[in-house]
Amino acid sequence: MSPSDLEIARRTRLVRIESLAESLGLQPDELEPYGRYKAKIALQALDRLNDRPGGRYVCVTGINPTPLGEGKTVVTIGLAQALRRLGKRAISTLRQPSMGPVFGIKGGATGGGHSQVVPMEDINLHFTGDFHAVAAAHNLLAALIDNHLHHGNRLGLDPEAILWRRSLDLNDRALRRIRVGLGGGANGVERESGYDITAASEVMAILSLSRSPRDLKERLGRILVGVDREGRGVAAAALSAPGAMAAILKDAIKPNLVQNIEGGAALIHCGPFANVAHGNNSVLADLLALKLADYVVTESGFGSEMGAEKLFDIKCPASGLAPSAAVIVCSIRALKLHGGVAISGRDTSALKRPDVEAVARGCENLRKHVENIRMFGLPAVVAVNRFESDTQPEIDEVVERARAAGAFAAVSVEVWARGGEGGLELAEAVMRAAGSGARFSPLYSPDLSIEAKIETIARRIYGAAGVTYTDKARERIEFCRRHGLGRLPICMAKTPLSLSHDPALKGRPEGFVVPVTDIRAAAGAGYVYPLVGNIMTMPGLPSSPAAEQIDLDDEGCIRGLS
Repeated sequence: MSPSDLEIARRTRLVRIESLAESLGLQPDELEPYGRYKAKIALQALDRLNDRPGGRYVCVTGINPTPLGEGKTVVTIGLAQALRRLGKRAISTLRQPSMGPVFGIKGGATGGGHSQVVPMEDINLHFTGDFHAVAAAHNLLAALIDNHLHHGNRLGLDPEAILWRRSLDLNDRALRRIRVGLGGGANGVERESGYDITAASEVMAILSLSRSPRDLKERLGRILVGVDREGRGVAAAALSAPGAMAAILKDAIKPNLVQNIEGGAALIHCGPFANVAHGNNSVLADLLALKLADYVVTESGFGSEMGAEKLFDIKCPASGLAPSAAVIVCSIRALKLHGGVAISGRDTSALKRPDVEAVARGCENLRKHVENIRMFGLPAVVAVNRFESDTQPEIDEVVERARAAGAFAAVSVEVWARGGEGGLELAEAVMRAAGSGARFSPLYSPDLSIEAKIETIARRIYGAAGVTYTDKARERIEFCRRHGLGRLPICMAKTPLSLSHDPALKGRPEGFVVPVTDIRAAAGAGYVYPLVGNIMTMPGLPSSPAAEQIDLDDEGCIRGLS
């Protein structure tokens, strides 16, 4: 029986964090250790390295996955390990896992097998406390809003039009809609509210897109907390909230340094979801990594139509960075799902049976993701993440069809089983692609209207026939325009399980119409996000959550985390 991810991680001989930092060229006073094997990097390091040339920037994305994921994080880490084996300085930049999925369906999100970042338990749970800081800053603003209503409401906020909810880093469907202030009087003003998971908090998005403490505070001040009785938006700055919120986040803004199990560096910072937020790690982590490495391998959440599109259209304009290449991770089992093979819940046994014809049909999904990457002027390298049940004819089918679709290269990878050694062919292909002279450009101009940007994404990236809007969504679009938010980029919130809004539409659906049910303004983060279909900002737990298998033994060791 193969050892679990946790067992493999625990067998790794870790390098002391001070030694890892020194090997990167960081100075002792730029490191703030959190124990032996993790640390924060002071922002002064970025100032010192500012004049150093930057490395190549590589995005790792994927096709539309099964509910269990297809190993995108594994490939991201394995690719960085492989690049180091080829003599290159390589750093992977990743999001911190949210404890919602850790205790829900997916479990941990630190890679797996012989391509992991460690210490695995710390990263998957409390890590350096950044998520707690984000939730505290978020909830401080919520408390200040209700306190303002209780003490006279001099700003004239409409209690039934408060836009700012509360935050918690766990899946809890019972908190999606709540009433606060019950009992009146000393308990405050009664009104409806709710909770969003911390990974969906605008504070998380702000933290990940900020370039300095000053930028952080300015963005926090622009958060729209509600509407007054005249229909005008009220920002957090009017409540004198940004200073205290920024104070809570003073350490959280610093990137976190850890290592992979082959001793290479990884920066893990921030954790916005890709379905309801922009799905990428922090700007500061990428800027710093690019000064320390020849290659920075950054992971974007879910598929090219989700995290990668948001990297290219939201994060890159905010950071000034331009990718050199993109990797599209796919798996045989996910392609079979898109080719019509049915599964039941978490039972994926049907996807393990050889079926080249289903793989061929499913490659229509892969073809669209290759087209999406090329739409931004980037070379696409397809990485087939190999599972034990995959057959060589199935692998060959994907490689052939990926190349026919316009991929720069397509290779099979075995980084879960073999670490960096199993990704050498991928690393070589990525180096060639990154040096091929990409001409990156975002998908749309900021001068387009909000509707035109939404429809550009829907038609060109998803392949939709059109877009519909509820009356509520149209009202919110007008609200955004009145408040000068029309030039902001769009952050679509939709299911990751399909190119469309409907998770049941597999493969490459056509003729569908994207239903925009609501529009929210993330003025501080600097984007407008439409809610598509039945998307929710607070997930629920499944019937058998991963939390039921996680335990702490008598020796103080965590069990069941994977």
